[in-house]
Amino acid sequence: MKLKHILAAASISLLLMACSSSKQQADLLVYNATIYTVDSAFSTAEAMVIKDGKIIALGQSADLEKEFEAKEKLDAQGKFIYPGFIDAHAHFVGYGMSLQRVDLTGTSSWEECIERVKAFANENKEGWITGRGWDQNDWDMKEFPNNEALDTLFPGRPVLLTRIDGHAAIANTKALELAGIKAGDTLTGGEIEEMEGTLTGILIDNAIDLVSSKIPDANEEQFRKALQAAEQNCFAMGLTTIDDCGLGYVSVDRIKELQTKGDLKMRLYVMLSDEKANYDYALKNGMIKTDRLNVRSFKVYGDGALGSRGACLLEPYSDKAGHYGFLLSKPEHFDSVANWIYNNRWQMCTHAIGDSGNRTILNTYARYLKGKNDLRWRIEHAQVVDQNDFDLFGNYSIIPSIQPTHATSDMYWAGKRLGEEREKGAYAYKQLLQQNGWLPLGTDFPVEDISTFKTFYAAVVRKDIKGWPAAGYQMENALSREEALRGMTIWAARSNFEENEKGSLEKGKFADFVILDADILKEAPEKLLSIKVLKTFVGGEKVFERK
Repeated sequence: MKLKHILAAASISLLLMACSSSKQQADLLVYNATIYTVDSAFSTAEAMVIKDGKIIALGQSADLEKEFEAKEKLDAQGKFIYPGFIDAHAHFVGYGMSLQRVDLTGTSSWEECIERVKAFANENKEGWITGRGWDQNDWDMKEFPNNEALDTLFPGRPVLLTRIDGHAAIANTKALELAGIKAGDTLTGGEIEEMEGTLTGILIDNAIDLVSSKIPDANEEQFRKALQAAEQNCFAMGLTTIDDCGLGYVSVDRIKELQTKGDLKMRLYVMLSDEKANYDYALKNGMIKTDRLNVRSFKVYGDGALGSRGACLLEPYSDKAGHYGFLLSKPEHFDSVANWIYNNRWQMCTHAIGDSGNRTILNTYARYLKGKNDLRWRIEHAQVVDQNDFDLFGNYSIIPSIQPTHATSDMYWAGKRLGEEREKGAYAYKQLLQQNGWLPLGTDFPVEDISTFKTFYAAVVRKDIKGWPAAGYQMENALSREEALRGMTIWAARSNFEENEKGSLEKGKFADFVILDADILKEAPEKLLSIKVLKTFVGGEKVFERK
């Protein structure tokens, strides 16, 4: 009798082993979820299987459990899964470095900025004082400040505080002296403000570089800490790929080394800045493509920003007579750059805000693209476009890369800058979408908040966090929820030539995904900003979990 039991147990064990061995082996089975794949059919699934960092199957939980033997299982408990979010326009390295500087975002006055700078200086006794985030449009006194208070507080220590958009800054006299800036100096693509022959400290666009170039570079350890802090904040927002728009080759090499060592897990699509040293680097090294790093494009700078009145307009600013803004380089420069990029088969991505800035870049692109194509040259921002120029995007397959929160940040004063008629062609996301049938979305952080949910909310609801304006801002240009989600995933991947490896949850693609506590496609508009990321995965590895 005892022998029978032993034989029966052995038979059962062999049967179980046979069943197990007949199953396909996998690393992770995620089940009991609503998975929005964001594939071409916008289909959903209940479970997915991951092996070696990639998705190998999607379907129903019961079916996949029968077919696969996974080392690890994750019960999603009925929550909602989406492809990892992709920020198609940001400044990842700049954001990381900004975490080590004075945070001036949300200040309500110049006096509040000064208090924050004083507090920072008390904690950081040596070296340059740098900060970013002030916006005079948020203050009662909406004019640029001057540097008198900074000179009084820090007569021997250089200070540079950059405006929220990065296109204006204020420097104290010590910083101006180190840069060799004097009253009466002029330059192309920038302004050095003075009042009655005295420097105020205000620098616009290219003038900022005169001072910022004197700031010592971060050492390798500072760089590593800055980027690791940045990626943790980004993972907490469900971001798994970020386009860093405008880096030098030294930063690229540092990023590559960190990723190779496993010290940086964020996937990055890097645009090299429009500088000779970077073109030389590109010629020597060619395009760079690994699973986590893609370098195949150049970031060119067309004009300034609307908030600092540096955006180049076809007609004068409505709130500053005779002022048109300016291009940051002569048109001949844009043409020569486009010629190099076209002939070397790189991607050209150009910052253009004003309608004149956009027209200049669109026409430059058109000379080389010569009709429909798949080169995916991008215009970053495409913020104010003349109604006669929208068709150029479609006619030449030029991709508008837009940041929805710019609309809800600027809507309070954009009409004053542009006037009612011209404002209709501003932040015209639906009209831009119709040109090619797709467009990538980003944030431009740290100019804006890194929040993916604010991007989504601004794209579809077009209100501020307080629900203003009640009817939404220029709602004829709001995106649908599906369009917004595609813009943050598969369309962003496509703008980076990466749609075959990420941007949707499909067999063979990277297992980059995010689990949310609510359905972003169905949640009430007023609750969208309350949605939380529960977990974020990159290549099947959990890189963030909400405690």
